[in-house]
Amino acid sequence: MNLLEHLQIKTLELSPEKVVLSLDIHAIHLQPYGYLHGGINGVLIETACSLGANQHLEQPHFAVGVDLQVNHLNKAQTGTLTVIAVPDKVGRSLQVWHADIFLNQQTKIAVGRCTLAVK
Repeated sequence: MNLLEHLQIKTLELSPEKVVLSLDIHAIHLQPYGYLHGGINGVLIETACSLGANQHLEQPHFAVGVDLQVNHLNKAQTGTLTVIAVPDKVGRSLQVWHADIFLNQQTKIAVGRCTLAVK
């Protein structure tokens, strides 16, 4: 089983210009205190950015994350998360993407930036 299946992350849109993923919050996504684990925000941001970056590449090339920055803005306990990632720079050896995560398509709960190396 891969991470996307295990965490129940769904791909809603996948293109070189934009990636949209969603996740319905369940108990497996929460800290012991009942709030969304911050690592879930990191997983959503890096996954969306990586998927988008790889849309620009053809085999045998692929993009891998080399830096991830996440700011947690609000808490979440229930509902649906939506992450939207778009590129800032698509280069031959590096790509930089940014992403926003929304709770129930309203409240922004996290922002992030991911730098990816092209191998």
